[in-house]
Amino acid sequence: MIARHEAPTAQADIWGQLAAPLPAGVISWRQDGKPVQRDGRFIARWVAYIEANTVRERLDRVVAGEWNLTLELLPPVPAGDEGSSTDGAFAFRARLQILGVVREDVGMGKDYKQASTDAFKRVAVRFGIGHELYALEQNWVPMDGDGRYAKPLEDPQDAYDRRHGNGAAVSVESPNQPALALAGPMPAAASDVPPCPKCGGRMWDNRIGKRNPKAPDFKCRDRSCDGVVWPPKAGSTKGAEQSGDAMLEPVAAPSLDSDEVPF
Repeated sequence: MIARHEAPTAQADIWGQLAAPLPAGVISWRQDGKPVQRDGRFIARWVAYIEANTVRERLDRVVAGEWNLTLELLPPVPAGDEGSSTDGAFAFRARLQILGVVREDVGMGKDYKQASTDAFKRVAVRFGIGHELYALEQNWVPMDGDGRYAKPLEDPQDAYDRRHGNGAAVSVESPNQPALALAGPMPAAASDVPPCPKCGGRMWDNRIGKRNPKAPDFKCRDRSCDGVVWPPKAGSTKGAEQSGDAMLEPVAAPSLDSDEVPF
């Protein structure tokens, strides 16, 4: 068992180094789900991620020889609703110990490797490594079609920077489509995204991108909170159900130009 006694100030400095912002160039983007059509154009959601090696490098640089990772294979994830992204997934519980402090989390994936690295990265966030990824807004990027081999019309990082950075105008071309002007920052997110009914925090807006119409319209961004807002029931005029008995007034789906269009 790893243990080490440090002065409180030294310990605080170590935790601060672990949670320091990631270096430039280590954040990548991957497409999450199929493109959807909106206002005559195709868009797909892209999510930010880091490689497991980035986490290992941070641990080895800050607490070399003072961290330990154990992985426990969990039972197969039971099949849920049709089209659920967790159907048939593998799952691991990761237990990360740093200087005698232990944190645990669970990761899933389509195979052992993906599930174990997901668990490793998730538990590392509990020590602050890569925590800034969870503060990023959703990133919807124009695509050149909706097929299996559809390509983004703009680099996902550039698309995110344009919406949340300096707002410089860009123009991109596709072999299958004429140049598409993507000028200026998109307007701020619509104000119809409600706060979490359980913790009061911010929620993800999943109304456009979800493939299962019975899935929640909104989900809390805090992974430790299970607050959701469900779509309206058939024939209901009171609005979408929240987790619990509370109700929410009906809201209009955001347009393509909303930054909160649904990770």
